[in-house]
Amino acid sequence: MNPLKAIMQEAVRGMQLESRRVTVASENISNADTPGYQRKILIAEPSAAEQFARTKVELDETPGERSYEPSHPLADDEGYVVRSNVSLVMEMADMREANRTYEANLNSFQQARSMYRSLLDILRR
Repeated sequence: MNPLKAIMQEAVRGMQLESRRVTVASENISNADTPGYQRKILIAEPSAAEQFARTKVELDETPGERSYEPSHPLADDEGYVVRSNVSLVMEMADMREANRTYEANLNSFQQARSMYRSLLDILRR
C-alpha cells in the first residue's frame, strides 16, 4: 500500500474519532442542567480487522449531586433531587483536547497530500 495514502487514511480515522468525541461532549454540556442526566463517555476500541476503530458510548456511573428540594417534580420520597453528574470544566477540557487532536490529524492529512502532489509533479516531468 502507498505509505502516503495510509497516512491520509489514518488521519481521516483520527478526525472521525475526534468528531465523535466533540459530539458526545456537546451532548453532555447541553444536558448538564438536566436532573438525573448521566454523563456519556466515548470508548474507542481499536480494531486491526476493521477500517475504523469501533466506538461505543457508555454512561458514567458516578452519582450526581443530591439536593433537597421537596417541591421539585422530580424529587424522590425523601424530597431529594439527583442532579446531573456532568462537570462543565471536564467537558470543556475534553472538547478542547478533541479539537486539538482533530487539528493535528488535519495537519498530517494536509502534509501527506502536499507530499503526494509533489511526488506526482516529479513523476509527470
